[in-house]
Amino acid sequence: MWAGVGRAALFSGPRGHRANSALAQLRGILEGELEGMRGAGTWKSERVITSRQGTYIHVDGVSRGILNFCANNYLGLSSHPDVIQAGVQALEEFGAGLSSVRIICGTQSIHKNLEAKIARFHQREEAILYPSCFDANTGLFEALLTPEDAVLSDELNHASLIDGIRLCKAHKYRYRHLDMADLEAKLQEAQKYRLRLVATDGVFSMDGDIAPLQEICRLAALYGALVFVDECHATGFLGPTGRGTDELLGVMDQVTIINSTLGKALGGASGGYTTGPGPLIALLRQRSRPYLFSNSLPPAVVGCASKALDLLMESNTIIKSMAAKTQRFRSKMEAAGFTVSGSSHPICPVMLGDARLSSQMANDMLKRGIFVVGFSYPVVPKGKARIRVQISAVHSEADIDRCVEAFVEVGRLHGVLP
Repeated sequence: MWAGVGRAALFSGPRGHRANSALAQLRGILEGELEGMRGAGTWKSERVITSRQGTYIHVDGVSRGILNFCANNYLGLSSHPDVIQAGVQALEEFGAGLSSVRIICGTQSIHKNLEAKIARFHQREEAILYPSCFDANTGLFEALLTPEDAVLSDELNHASLIDGIRLCKAHKYRYRHLDMADLEAKLQEAQKYRLRLVATDGVFSMDGDIAPLQEICRLAALYGALVFVDECHATGFLGPTGRGTDELLGVMDQVTIINSTLGKALGGASGGYTTGPGPLIALLRQRSRPYLFSNSLPPAVVGCASKALDLLMESNTIIKSMAAKTQRFRSKMEAAGFTVSGSSHPICPVMLGDARLSSQMANDMLKRGIFVVGFSYPVVPKGKARIRVQISAVHSEADIDRCVEAFVEVGRLHGVLP
């Protein structure tokens, strides 16, 4: 119907003027929002990396190699030659992608093999893959819970958990962060519902603190509830064999459902999963919308993650170095006068409070060859801005000491330290 109609004709006349006016109004609103972010110091810039992920990276506009302390590459496997080769092999054998969802013609043998390997790793019955753990979290609660059920969520759970819980029709309770008395009170209140599901991050990514799973599981058993844990910042390196927070705290047999990611310690590419009881996984394959309506994970991603799991299950040597390196950074920073949130986890948030200060200090750290990022609202609450430092198994002690020295120098420059 638009044949022969020029652009000028489309945007002339009353309808065209109204369209132009609406667009101008939208631009004004958006520019006002963006300017407000810049003025508040919460604007988030993306720095372009021109190399593979690793201990040292190349950043666009910086002539030298930069020491990286802000990736989720906990085990350094994103650049491991065996992991890369496994991805190349899967790409050559199974192609670039499936051009389809899993239930149509998007399931390959490597998908099924990786799911079985994940279940075996976590000592669960079954597992299901998603394009990301965000998808796994948004796909779980709506498929599982009904208006007859209740979900109880830590107030500082990850945004994907919050969004997933919003999508479901269950009755929603939010308990204060790590407050077991508040959780118990809400469990008592939720006794009238059919299922009660306690949902928590295993490790809270902005604060580096670990959920008290022993007490959560005790309360869940007392009040007949199920326990769900998001293990994105624990899988692969917490616990004696890297199984995660539930292994670390000795409650593997008491946690019902685990969601986690392939995009951090397990190769660093992409992908997420749910693992738990067989009937739950079967239900998710039938009802979970992100699974039903998203393309399959690309073969190269599956190959990389599968090899990362192989390396992890063959030896826990790389895990053992994490605790000592984490403690070295934390103790040196605290001795210098910084406040580092959390405890005993390679996520080390250096608390600064002011959004603009955290951004400026991160920029000055980059000038000194250290790549870190400032976090501010809405990623963290207002007044809780920080620079989140993340320790990797492939950092050397010299790397850690150099990072601390740069922090001290920049801290003094900005008056954070005397």
